[in-house]
Amino acid sequence: MSLKRILVTGGAGFLGSHICERLVQGGHDVICLDNLFTSQKNNVVHLLDEPNFEFVRHDVTEPITLEVDQIYNMACPASPVHYQYNPIKTMKVSVMGAINMLGMAKRTGARILQASTSEVYGDPTPEHHPQTEAYRGNVNPIGIRACYDEGKRAAETLFFDYHRSNGVDIRVVRIFNTYGPRMHPYDGRVVTNFIVQALKGEDITLYGGGKQTRSFCYCDDLVDVIMAHMNNEPASGNPQDAFVGPVNIGNPGEFTIKQLAEKVIELTGSNSKMVDLPLPKDDPLQRKPDISLAKKELGWEPKIDLEEGLKRTIAYFKSVDLDSFRKPTDHDAHKSSNASKV
Repeated sequence: MSLKRILVTGGAGFLGSHICERLVQGGHDVICLDNLFTSQKNNVVHLLDEPNFEFVRHDVTEPITLEVDQIYNMACPASPVHYQYNPIKTMKVSVMGAINMLGMAKRTGARILQASTSEVYGDPTPEHHPQTEAYRGNVNPIGIRACYDEGKRAAETLFFDYHRSNGVDIRVVRIFNTYGPRMHPYDGRVVTNFIVQALKGEDITLYGGGKQTRSFCYCDDLVDVIMAHMNNEPASGNPQDAFVGPVNIGNPGEFTIKQLAEKVIELTGSNSKMVDLPLPKDDPLQRKPDISLAKKELGWEPKIDLEEGLKRTIAYFKSVDLDSFRKPTDHDAHKSSNASKV
């Protein structure tokens, strides 16, 4: 594979930083673009002295002119407590960010990958579980999560319209729950909540009894398939014949949130107790990917199971000073007062 100049928006974020690292190691010229709202420069500090890495502090909602061969569009707050903090801004990042990056791809002829989400499916009905790419979703367009759900759906629309109307070379992945090192300890997501609470000996906060199900994919597996999709070439050599997606990427292993909490307590050796809080509005009750398409088109399936991935993630959180991090928004995702013991 020839060396390229590659832009990663949201490149200092959790997944973005892993993509930047992998690309730098591959010898590519990497531009990491991030406004550091929910991400942190510490995620890429080890890359700053590399001659083929450049960090640019910029907001994707504002135009920028760069010359690139590929674009990984990873920018957007991904945790409910963060994207609900400023829902209008979240929608702008998804829509205006997509327009700006697609415009760059059109001008430069770059291939562009959109990091979409399983949230485009909303709360699946039992007859659509696990979710396939053919399922069109069950989303509340005026709910508190709509800024993210509908923003990502609109971004997908823009990607396919630019593809059909302007011949832009696109790739679209729908990411299911992912986790691993470099997650912000106070991002409000369930894996980080549980690990931080367990390490601090605090109560583990469940919502709605922890009966909801999720499928958790370790970050290394996600980066493998994201890059495989970006670099997947059509057998015919004609870009119009390329498999562009959308494609579900995630681990089809399904666990209840309570099972996750029990596993975190076991692996950390914590004395934390589980407590129950009311279920947040519009929180999906089931989430599991059907990855048949990823297997068929990209020859991919995850290799790292939940226990191994949690061990690696816990080791990371033990290695950092949790008190040196600040919450990007004023949220209470760790709050466990006035809750009943499970």
